[in-house]
Amino acid sequence: MNKKLWMALCASSVVTISGCATFAEMAGANTATLNAVATEGFNKTLTEARSKNTLDTSSSVYKRVNAAFVNLKPYADQMNQTGVKFNWQLAVLKSDQVNAYVAPGGKVVFYTGIVTKLNLTDAEIAAIMGHEMIHALEEHSKQKIGAQALTDLALGIGLSAAGAGQGAAAAAQLGSQIGVGLPYSRSLESRADEGGLMLMARAGYQPQAAITLWEKMQKHSGGSNSAFLSTHPSNAQRIQAMRENLPAAQAIYQQSAIKR
Repeated sequence: MNKKLWMALCASSVVTISGCATFAEMAGANTATLNAVATEGFNKTLTEARSKNTLDTSSSVYKRVNAAFVNLKPYADQMNQTGVKFNWQLAVLKSDQVNAYVAPGGKVVFYTGIVTKLNLTDAEIAAIMGHEMIHALEEHSKQKIGAQALTDLALGIGLSAAGAGQGAAAAAQLGSQIGVGLPYSRSLESRADEGGLMLMARAGYQPQAAITLWEKMQKHSGGSNSAFLSTHPSNAQRIQAMRENLPAAQAIYQQSAIKR
């Protein structure tokens, strides 16, 4: 099947998550490319934060967030099926924003406000960390970019089948949105919720904390979304789904406790 026909079929049909990722790769947004774009953006974030003295590398909040990052990282590496080894990096930014995000290749950004304003426990910090790591491990940004590219194609404003270079350029433009761009779909958020539960449990954190985290999020939002909630929608159905997955996570947590 030629590329033009494939794109036409994708644009006119319901596309699976894996299909969106495949389309993104066809447009030049492959794993290595996205990870490189994310690294460049992450480095710019670090440079800007240093220049503004907003990069936190020593506070108690930084130490707690970094501890969760370090503890979860080896288990995240075990789960990496992308075929590309991640260079995990963490930036903690001094800000009242209630926000955190991840970019491809394992570039995690936490704002101190999400810890201080929600009064998070260490396990609740790990719940956010696990959730974000799963987004990176399952390459949800690639799927998001593929879905957006398909939408643009269907509207006649995006990729062109005329040349691969043009497609790659469009994918690169979409890649600029990774990490802090368009919200993930509800299905991808659900996958990150479930995977994050299991990841934090493997690392020895009580998975119940993921539920208390989102309860705090809901209370904090007060009817208006924070920056974090704008891309991580919280609702009763979502919390209920986590409750349903909790027994499996608790079993993993108990096994990890025995090993430790």
